[in-house]
Amino acid sequence: MSFEWIISIIENNWQMFLRGAYYTLLISTISTIIGAFIGFFIGIMHTIPTRKKSVKHYILKLLNFILTCYVEFFRGTPMIVQAMVVYYGLDIAFGIDMHFITAGILVVSLNTGAYMAEIVRGGIVSVDRGQYEAASAIGMNHFQIMMHVVLPQVARNILPATGNQLIMNIKDTAVLNVIGVTELFFQTKSVAGNNFRYFESFFVACVLYFIMTFTASRILLYVEKRLDGPDAYQKEQKETL
Repeated sequence: MSFEWIISIIENNWQMFLRGAYYTLLISTISTIIGAFIGFFIGIMHTIPTRKKSVKHYILKLLNFILTCYVEFFRGTPMIVQAMVVYYGLDIAFGIDMHFITAGILVVSLNTGAYMAEIVRGGIVSVDRGQYEAASAIGMNHFQIMMHVVLPQVARNILPATGNQLIMNIKDTAVLNVIGVTELFFQTKSVAGNNFRYFESFFVACVLYFIMTFTASRILLYVEKRLDGPDAYQKEQKETL
């Protein structure tokens, strides 16, 4: 490895690296947010109570079946294949010509939503059943229980898993180069193809990926600590218990 070449590559191609890092962060961040909303929606739909043999029960059962198929499909197929199907398949089959950035966000969002659905479901199940019963006893309906009692706890409990999903998305956006998304991996391939210094070029990319993932993990850890409250409160709570 030549450090002179690394410095030269950075000096001559820093704009391409920054552009790739920008699109990587843009797609991964937006997709994680959208995927989280999809996960919360599916989690809520799976918990709506209905009377058996009612019309609402059968409609909800059909909807949950469709959502389950969606989750299993996107969890059971590689993202690189999903990207090809969405970008090229929709254009060939239905004439939907999407911009590659839009297609990238759509693919990563749907993929993230499938994983987040299971994470949210686990978070909802983890909430003590007595809280549901207590909220129902004071006259809350299912929607109010979810919004005011369950989901605030779920959002905090699944924050580490959501952060892991964001970090995975930052790395997994590399597969979107197959549909022409000019993220960091795509830009690095272009740089390496111009100077034929593949090791040095991808070493720079590794450092940038590490900076992005490490920064994201530190920010999420800070948010977790802020949500947990001051250390003094936690110590007093432990002493009381």
